[in-house]
Amino acid sequence: MFGILRPCRHRLSPVLRTSWMAHLCGLCLALRDDHGQLARTVTNYDGLAISALVEAQSAAVGGRRVAGPCPLRGMRSAPVAEGAGAKLAAAVSLVLASAKVDDHVADGDGPFRRRPVAGVARKVAARWARQGELTGERIGFGTAVLLDAVGRQGELESSLLTGSSVLLATEPTETATAAAFAHTAVLTGRPGNEAPLREAGRLFGRVAHLLDAVEDLDADAAAGAWNPLAATGTTLAEARRLCDDAVLGVRLALKEAEFDDGKLVHALLVHELGAAVVRTFGHLELDRQGLDLHGQPPPGWQAPQAPPGWQPPRDPKAPKHGGGRKHGGHQWGRQRGTLAGCGVALALCCTCQMCCADPYHDPWTGEPKEGFCHRCDCDCCDCGDCGCGDGCDCCGCCDCSC
Repeated sequence: MFGILRPCRHRLSPVLRTSWMAHLCGLCLALRDDHGQLARTVTNYDGLAISALVEAQSAAVGGRRVAGPCPLRGMRSAPVAEGAGAKLAAAVSLVLASAKVDDHVADGDGPFRRRPVAGVARKVAARWARQGELTGERIGFGTAVLLDAVGRQGELESSLLTGSSVLLATEPTETATAAAFAHTAVLTGRPGNEAPLREAGRLFGRVAHLLDAVEDLDADAAAGAWNPLAATGTTLAEARRLCDDAVLGVRLALKEAEFDDGKLVHALLVHELGAAVVRTFGHLELDRQGLDLHGQPPPGWQAPQAPPGWQPPRDPKAPKHGGGRKHGGHQWGRQRGTLAGCGVALALCCTCQMCCADPYHDPWTGEPKEGFCHRCDCDCCDCGDCGCGDGCDCCGCCDCSC
């Protein structure tokens, strides 16, 4: 799974989190239903924003269907998005994934240096490009603009010199994402939204390209690979300024568009896009200083002291009185012996519930636990003013009302 819009589960309200998952699963299943299991590997966090944009402009909540149990949902059924939004997201994801694979082959990254691997990768990329084109045609979206943008990327890169604007390198990506965002207005019959969403898509593509360049900067330098920042002599400070300006531009463009329910779109393309910029540049700085993001506190740091008489809130997942044996002073659900617990643990692992369920129950003690994919040690919930000026609650304590 890849993409820059990776919302922490604590920053989305339960309603928005369910909607976000519905679009993510809808994209994955649209790829599978139309193009087979291999196509599901191009599922990405950014593509679902296109599906969310279509739904946000629709008078009623977009098509939903209940999908069967899936290991990535802890073997639970769930409502998933379907319809034109999911198909548009699938078409764009296939074409852009094709371009990404071709780029890896051209750069000789990792295993792509080997001829057999590169040959297979080229065939897969060509297949994805054809599949994306077919899906786009079914919903009236011509992927030619995406393919043209991808085709121009290599020529642009070879022409850039030190001192050139890095925005020349991001232009093909901007053009591709602008076309995808604008087509969501076409699908929903909102011609007035086409221009602002095209602008939002263009700036989103700029941020995505620049953040990818920032993340790869040190690795590209070590491997001798081309990087737009290094090739144009763009400093990290300048790249950060461009990203911050683009994030602001996306926010302003979305304000000009009309949505029936723009809560999820606002959360993803305003708050999460800004968080992605902070995360990417922050991680790079820590890596260059040789620091661990979750390492030891600085010398002299002291933990804040609780006020007198303060009691910690009760854990909502803690067991209630009655039923079950006590384990470590707690009473959980069903208890199991060593062999039975091992059997249940194996079943949980094989169905990915230990990774993806929230919660799953400990095979031996019955204690409810979060799956590894849901664990987050971030401090991202601040119930103060989010500062966006839209009167929204971005920490997930309640539904965003903007």
